[in-house]
Amino acid sequence: MEKDEVYNEEELKRLSKMMSVVSNVTRLKILYALLEGDKCVSQLQEETGCSQSLVSHQLQILKEYKLIRFEKNANKVIYSLIDDHIVQILSMAREHILEEL
Repeated sequence: MEKDEVYNEEELKRLSKMMSVVSNVTRLKILYALLEGDKCVSQLQEETGCSQSLVSHQLQILKEYKLIRFEKNANKVIYSLIDDHIVQILSMAREHILEEL
């Protein structure tokens, strides 16, 4: 990686925002639940132990920052991770913190 790539202000701002989005515990629970596969709100609510309104609100934020996508399927909306980059980010971050333990 070249110095210009590392210190590009716009990229750093976007990276900082993305990191702040994934720093929320509820959003992390949702992202980890989606690592296991596509899910609807009720499944995410059950797996995270959060209310439907909280899950829906957090999903909106994750969609806004392009970490997840959704697809309407009959009368349900199904959520999934937008790509493998999210899987890699979560996996590497988890490996890093487990090294400390």
